[in-house]
Amino acid sequence: MPVKDNSNLVTAKEVGQYLKLTDSTIYKLASTGEIPGFRVGKSWRFDMDDIIRMVDRLKKGYTCN
Repeated sequence: MPVKDNSNLVTAKEVGQYLKLTDSTIYKLASTGEIPGFRVGKSWRFDMDDIIRMVDRLKKGYTCN
């Protein structure tokens, strides 16, 4: 299995700043699988490319009439 480049890995704090949500909310969303992320020991890590794709999909799901 190829090793994925981890240069886009960010912390919950960084995801929270991008999404304008608290760290606590990011942890809750990650633990329920509502946002893509994974645990490294006790810490959460997120691939920013996955977060951006998730936001893009959500934007496409909402349309203004």
